[in-house]
Amino acid sequence: MARRNRRQFLEDSMFAAAAAAMASGSAPLLGQDEPQSKSPNERLNVAVVGVNGRGGSHYGFFSSRKDTVVSYVVDVDAKVGNNKADEIAKRQKGVRPKFVEDIRQMLDDKSVDIVTIATPNHWHSLMAIWAMQAGKDVYLEKPVSHNVSEGRRAVEAARKYKKVCQTGTQSRSNPGMIELIKQIHDGKIGDVKVARGLCYKSRPSIGPRSTPEIPSTINYDLWCGPAPLRASTRNNPKHGPVHYDWHWIWDYGNGDLGNQGIHQMDLARWGLGVKELSKGVCSYGGRLGYEDAGETPNTQVVVHDYGDRSLVFEVRGLKTDKYMGAGVGVIYEGTDGYAVSPSYNGGVLFDKAGKEVAKFNEGEDKHHFANFLTAVRSRKLQDLNADIEEGHLSSALCHLGNISYRLGSQQSADELAKTVATMQTTDNAKDTLERTLAHLADNGVDMAATKLQVGPVLAFDPATETFPASDPANAMLTREYRAPYIVPAAGKV
Repeated sequence: MARRNRRQFLEDSMFAAAAAAMASGSAPLLGQDEPQSKSPNERLNVAVVGVNGRGGSHYGFFSSRKDTVVSYVVDVDAKVGNNKADEIAKRQKGVRPKFVEDIRQMLDDKSVDIVTIATPNHWHSLMAIWAMQAGKDVYLEKPVSHNVSEGRRAVEAARKYKKVCQTGTQSRSNPGMIELIKQIHDGKIGDVKVARGLCYKSRPSIGPRSTPEIPSTINYDLWCGPAPLRASTRNNPKHGPVHYDWHWIWDYGNGDLGNQGIHQMDLARWGLGVKELSKGVCSYGGRLGYEDAGETPNTQVVVHDYGDRSLVFEVRGLKTDKYMGAGVGVIYEGTDGYAVSPSYNGGVLFDKAGKEVAKFNEGEDKHHFANFLTAVRSRKLQDLNADIEEGHLSSALCHLGNISYRLGSQQSADELAKTVATMQTTDNAKDTLERTLAHLADNGVDMAATKLQVGPVLAFDPATETFPASDPANAMLTREYRAPYIVPAAGKV
């Protein structure tokens, strides 16, 4: 059967059944890496969008296989894009992908089967929606959205156009992590009451605010896309005025909560076994220890209320020690023990006395990309380890935390302690606060003279994905888009 006919054979009812199976939690844990076909009719053409950072892993995988070929490189930086196209040509024995700077220049090419997206966050959902509307399957880096609403729209698009859309949370396909989570779900540490995500990752100052000139090789209007077209305010000697440091600017990024932290947020939610957003959220923190062009917090605590359990997240961008053996990882606190995951590849189970019970550690990026290809060929959603809806939920938990933070007011440490004392969660909120304040003091932050941004406790309805009692919070579930880069409204994808 010809490749494109083969990929389109699935009946609507089969796709709907697969979606229902995923919603029920019955998806298999790990799709197998199928044998690679040497037949040209079976080869899948891949367009990689955004190749300056994480996109390198994308083209590295797809250019190394016999059954896939990178046929397009898409990047708003012509210098970067052409250099990477030359590199890929060497990997593909002279087959050079076509370079274009605008994703729309590629989408009409019906020979493209797969689009992988590793752009800045503010472009993720819209590019994924456009690609699925154009008939492509999508591998979408985390977070899958810049705000809650557009993430749900990406899910709608995947279902409407019956496309495979994998979230780039690669731990979902790592054998060691799969086994760790299985052990937790099987009750090996009892009932998990708290999952604590950690992003203890030192981030230096990005330098003072400035108004740098944009390099002529970059199409800056296109780079801004759905975001406002504003002059850059940063010029880090390492990254320049455009690349990477967008993570710390609200128009484009979501801070380390949505950068590194989304991986651990996803693992925390997975371990808790919850398939919806929380009933309430609050957050506090600040950008502390230095003054620079960054806007997002480098110190942040987020608490999600799931009723009989809590998901707590801690971001520390200043120098810090690990907590219970993890720096970038997750702690699962159970009634009969605990688990520590200090990596992407697994973790360790402990009993109540702190004695090691079991250890799991195995994984590489290739598992997640291969799992995506398995689902692309099978057309079975349940083969995906990180379907777009999983990505939406975990990304949205990050966004909800940032909404509370951004709606907050300045409070002293003493005032914050009184606020925390009123919190009704399964987490020891007082201990979390005290550890956070001690961490800041260890980094020379004068807490007597420093106020923190303290967000309100916001009730949330996971069924409607809205705040029932806060118009300001609801307004932040989406954004004002810049034409023509507009994410469709609900029901309009």
